[in-house]
Amino acid sequence: MKRSTCHPALQYSFFLILLCLLGVPGVAVAQTATADDTVPWLYENSDIPVDKTWTFGELDNGLRYAVKHNGVPPGQVSIRLRMDVGSLMEKDDEQGFAHFMEHLTFRGSTHVPDGEAKRVWQRLGATFGSDSNAETTPTQTVYKLDLPNANAASLDESLKILSGMIRSPGLSTKAVNAERPVVLAELRERAGPQTQVQNATRELFFAGQRLANRAPIGTPETLSAATPKMLKQFHQRWYRPENTVIVIAGDEDPALFVELLNKHFSQWQADGKAGVIPDFGQPQDLSEISEVLIEPTLPRFISMIIARPWEQVADTIVYNQQILIDLLAMQMINRRLEAGARAGGSYLQAAVGQDDVSRSVDGTFVNIIPLGEDWEAALHDVRAIISDATTVAPSEQDIARELAEFDAALAIGVESYQTEAARKQADNIINAVDIHETVATPQVALDVFRDMRHLYTPERLLESTRKLFSGVTSRVLLSSPVAVENGQARLAAALTRPVDAASDARVVQSDIGFDSLKAIGKKGAIKTSRQIGNFDMEQLELANGVRVLLFPNTAERNKIMVNARFGKGYRGLPSDQETLAWSGAMALMASGVGDLGQEELDKITTGRRIGLGFGIDDDAYEISAETRPSDLEDQLHLIAAKLAFPRWDAAPVMRSKAAALIGYDSFSASPQAVLERDLEWLLRGKDPRWKTPDKADFNKLTAENFKQFWEPILASGPVELMLFGDFDRDQAVEAILKTFGALKRRDAPPVSADTVSPEFPTPKENPVILVHKGDKERAAAMVAWPTGGGLANVRESRRLEVLTSIFNDRLFEILRSQQGASYSPQVVNSWPVDFQSGGYIGAQSQLTPDNIDRFYEVVDSIAKDLREKPISADELQRVVEPLRQLIARASSGNSFWMSQLEGATFNPQKFVALQSLLSDYTVITPEQVQALAIKYFDEEKEWKLAVLPESKNVAANDNDPVAAPSAKASRR
Repeated sequence: MKRSTCHPALQYSFFLILLCLLGVPGVAVAQTATADDTVPWLYENSDIPVDKTWTFGELDNGLRYAVKHNGVPPGQVSIRLRMDVGSLMEKDDEQGFAHFMEHLTFRGSTHVPDGEAKRVWQRLGATFGSDSNAETTPTQTVYKLDLPNANAASLDESLKILSGMIRSPGLSTKAVNAERPVVLAELRERAGPQTQVQNATRELFFAGQRLANRAPIGTPETLSAATPKMLKQFHQRWYRPENTVIVIAGDEDPALFVELLNKHFSQWQADGKAGVIPDFGQPQDLSEISEVLIEPTLPRFISMIIARPWEQVADTIVYNQQILIDLLAMQMINRRLEAGARAGGSYLQAAVGQDDVSRSVDGTFVNIIPLGEDWEAALHDVRAIISDATTVAPSEQDIARELAEFDAALAIGVESYQTEAARKQADNIINAVDIHETVATPQVALDVFRDMRHLYTPERLLESTRKLFSGVTSRVLLSSPVAVENGQARLAAALTRPVDAASDARVVQSDIGFDSLKAIGKKGAIKTSRQIGNFDMEQLELANGVRVLLFPNTAERNKIMVNARFGKGYRGLPSDQETLAWSGAMALMASGVGDLGQEELDKITTGRRIGLGFGIDDDAYEISAETRPSDLEDQLHLIAAKLAFPRWDAAPVMRSKAAALIGYDSFSASPQAVLERDLEWLLRGKDPRWKTPDKADFNKLTAENFKQFWEPILASGPVELMLFGDFDRDQAVEAILKTFGALKRRDAPPVSADTVSPEFPTPKENPVILVHKGDKERAAAMVAWPTGGGLANVRESRRLEVLTSIFNDRLFEILRSQQGASYSPQVVNSWPVDFQSGGYIGAQSQLTPDNIDRFYEVVDSIAKDLREKPISADELQRVVEPLRQLIARASSGNSFWMSQLEGATFNPQKFVALQSLLSDYTVITPEQVQALAIKYFDEEKEWKLAVLPESKNVAANDNDPVAAPSAKASRR
């Protein structure tokens, strides 16, 4: 089993660690194989019993496979094809070839012309990028296809195409030269401060090993020098049946999967000599143990590794037991680190984690964000907490708390396993193959965990902690926004200097439960109840005015989605002045409930599936959570108590403020970051409700004005409660009446009849110019057109999704596949249902500065063509069918229905609008598409934007566009 790849690097979450644990292969054990059973290839040299929900096999040519039936979502089949080749297998002059080959494989092959595979799968309902994609890592290349509405014919066609792609991809001079700019565009779009830090970290942490200079993307030099002959030689060495694993899981008969695999892959025979996996090297104790990197747009942070050699292990139960012990040991350290951050120490955030990296290093990682400029104090204090953990054994109370978290997470995995998606289970097999280990089911993971509780002793955990923080070498990197005098030497000294164990690191444990949370009040009553005819839903109105929408179903077993909506959201905020609405997501839920602060809330929810999430919708504020039947009443109690008895701790506000200020400069680190900061604000006519605060705004935030803004909002109405999922109706209603039914009546605040809807910006002669401080060869551009808004015309917005998808497909084909000018152009459709205006269609792309005019020309030509000519029936089908299948799959889960029906208890027209959703997206003609293009792609209303690198002509000016440097890129 892989220990964990889920490092809580920024926001610490114990629950996340355990969810990650459940997502990696090997902890669990499924059905025990009998002595007569043949051990499947995945379980060789392991005593972990075989998961017999899978059928494992091997073709005569050495290709291995695993198949199973899984009907989640209905009708879909997930195919994963893994090649045992990644960047670590490349020669020096082949860097990036594994990834380049991934791109070329998708272009064309024996069975399909160049670019046709994408179109075939679109006709079958697959969306490129989400349903059909691939990835390359240092150790593998994986091709992924999630085929909706699968049947024998579509599976046959798909596996035939995949077979041709893998066995004989198109590696002609034309194909290579066409795809090379695309790969170089991807490399360019990844460039920037974060990539610089990633590269520097890799080179430092893995110095002396192959991984240090083997990024999967490659280098401009090796990619530019790649020839068809070199790529064919690379393909011949590595794309071989004995290096191939195919995993298929989905809503069809596994016997059909095996039949089709034999049909399309059994005749594959490799030519020539196979590649030999090189020695990846071992960690070395080198003199250089520190590095300081200056990145002005990134926050100051420290990353540290304690490196040990990676070793191939026998994936046994005993081995996995030790991994669970290691995880619990790290979890206790992380809890102490978080307690130190909450107390206002020298660091904002810190976390530890373990990872087996690319079969190269068994590493313990430490990540720290200092609170201020004194990074040495932050590193010292974190090391002191770690020193305490390696010096003194944990208490039985410490262990018991973490065991409860483990148990709950594993139990949740068992509860949800019946509705776990096929794609996730297929990915788990692939991940297991990559690290040479096994898979199994959550039920026996829980059994094994509970059977080994006697192993979680203070002594055993102390021993585990000491091993985790021992190794061949320790290295540390500091990224700083400013130069650090004598930084490398000071950093090395801070890493190696002896530290005393912290004397105040331990979290005081206390036995408190939900009885410490104040009761809401007298149990309420139901005023009215009605069934929602076509949806198997029930709407309640309680005596206090709270409205409830109930949708009990078993689509996702033992999972309940809870959404409490209150107030008026963005509609209730002024459109002519800035507010503190942005601060809610930062600290509102963390500021406590009643007499309980953040630490006490953590304690009462230990071992429970209970949470508090916050968001702002156009028509309401939302507190949301995912829970399970056994936790539902307490979950409702917690949310209702947050509304009735909010606490106003200052510490979370100040901590969030510090985090915002520390990270603010990263908004200018790249074109994409600038767009994330400013685009929605600009597209809504600079309406302050959607403005990202600047540093001055953050600096004005205090605990007092935070409370002053949010206190009346938390007390506002109306209140709508949505419960969708696996629950008993009567038990849920009883819990609702005790909690939300006990709230005091809340009347809705008056919303002015002239509530201002956001307005699309007025087009200008030249593009609006924004500036970033990142890589000089990166830029971005956008063209947008106004559409509309409101529920009354929502059917038109759905048809616009068809037009948008067609535009997106054409933009992709021209800018990426044909011209190689951009890696990821996209077109989006935004239509606010709760405002009467503010919708838009926007085409955007990252590219080089000298390609911005080309982008505008391509966009204008596509818009013109869509206005002047109807699209073909085939092009329409290749858009409509993926939309149809996307809706069909999404509607099998509760999040789809909840998102569509938010606010429906107060606006029943949303139920009516939902009834035509599928036909609105799929029943449309080429002539109707053309009419939409004529109506909305109006050149006179076209709004353009460009994000340029900072230069002597244009300087960054946060939250405010700058003057265009010239007439270039003007409107046409």
